[in-house]
Amino acid sequence: MLDQEFNRRQAALLRELAEQADPFIKRRLLDLVSRYEKGPIKTRPLPPISTNVQSDSSSIRHEE
Repeated sequence: MLDQEFNRRQAALLRELAEQADPFIKRRLLDLVSRYEKGPIKTRPLPPISTNVQSDSSSIRHEE
């Protein structure tokens, strides 16, 4: 909920700044506004990794 409020306020602030900016900066600010308005990116968890490590003892050399 707080994130949505933050995004809404940031978008409003950026729109105000864009009104006073030159065309290049205005376009970039409005692009940033669209990112704030989209909301968070949907992500998926990474698959678990195996921690079972098998070592080949024949490849290990012991010095005497």
